[in-house]
Amino acid sequence: MADGLTPELAAGMAGIALGHVTREYPNKLDHVLRGPEDLRGPRDLHPVFYGSFDWHSCVHGYWLLAFLYRRFAGFTPAPAIRRLLDAHVTPEKVAAEIAYLDQPMRAGFERSYGWAWLLMLAGELARHETTEGRRWSDTLTPLARCFVQRFLDFLPKATYPIRAGTHANSAFALLLALDYTAACGAPELDRLARDTARRWFAGDRDCQAWEPGGDDFLSSALIEAMCMQAALPEPEFAPWFAGFLPRLAEGEPASLFAPVRVSDRSDGKIAHLDGLNLSRAWCWRRLAGALAGEARGRGEAAAERHLAASLPHLDDDYMGGHWLASYAALALAA
Repeated sequence: MADGLTPELAAGMAGIALGHVTREYPNKLDHVLRGPEDLRGPRDLHPVFYGSFDWHSCVHGYWLLAFLYRRFAGFTPAPAIRRLLDAHVTPEKVAAEIAYLDQPMRAGFERSYGWAWLLMLAGELARHETTEGRRWSDTLTPLARCFVQRFLDFLPKATYPIRAGTHANSAFALLLALDYTAACGAPELDRLARDTARRWFAGDRDCQAWEPGGDDFLSSALIEAMCMQAALPEPEFAPWFAGFLPRLAEGEPASLFAPVRVSDRSDGKIAHLDGLNLSRAWCWRRLAGALAGEARGRGEAAAERHLAASLPHLDDDYMGGHWLASYAALALAA
């Protein structure tokens, strides 16, 4: 996919996201019932992010739309995206999302995948230079600050990273948090995220890359490498990366270079594997710049193979359709 993210692909992905960010059902809530009064529907609980099957997918559906709107301001879906953001990113609705977080027994809500994607959305809106973009950014900022504080409270007591290739992956959360700090500042979070990346990962060597698992959508190896690429200055990252994956020029670990097979796209967990292909393509494209010679060529070729395996299947079934386009955009724009 040498052309990367074209206007035609962008319009198609925007159409997918517009079809699900306000689709309330089916819905998989991350919701602790403290009593019968908590038996409420998604739109009532989360007036901004009630669609897309689950809260975090709705958040990154909004990220996708905001990202495409900024990059392709004149494309066909732009008016629909503008209407959506005007209708849903409002002070009243954002205040209701904050009020939910402030309730007892909500400290673990969407930790840490949803936290990271909310900051990614806030960082994207902060990059918008139009009057409307600044309004959306200002409106979402109080909610973003809630999740900044949650990271500040949580990271110092997170003794060990989570290396699973699913939502709890710690490197992914730090990577997106650092994207937010690059866009919005937040120096305390920036320092803490970088220090935490070093604390968790600086000693990792000769990664064996025992992946994929049956429901991975992140490569634990490549996401860790990309996190460290964001967290470390280049003179520090280069020797770390060389020690972490020392045999890339020989195509090892071989599992990182081979796209995975998705046997049933109607199964929500198995459908995660399309996300693994897309997120690996994103990682390989970003990491290739830190490689040279044979290793770089292998990484670039792996990115194209992984894209080709899953880009045609973004909306084959709602189990993938409600989220995969975000990862396709990350890969194509890398």
